[in-house]
Amino acid sequence: MKSLVTSKGQVTIPKELRERFGIEPGAQVDFEVVEDGIRLRKVIDRSKKLKVLGCLKADLKGRSVPQLLEELRGWGGHGRIKKALR
Repeated sequence: MKSLVTSKGQVTIPKELRERFGIEPGAQVDFEVVEDGIRLRKVIDRSKKLKVLGCLKADLKGRSVPQLLEELRGWGGHGRIKKALR
């Protein structure tokens, strides 16, 4: 896919690519110089995911995440998640 560079150095990311990679207005992208050109990647804020995982530490109390999910979903040891994860 091609895109023109404006006088300000801006380019439009084609709609198909924005939708495929979830790039919305305000999203950050990273430019990386690679051997044969430039690589553009969407920046993913992993700190949000880590905060959520941090909240679960107290709830886990020696249990695995699948065990906690079974309990929260009321499946109480039926092993459905274990089977689904296989």
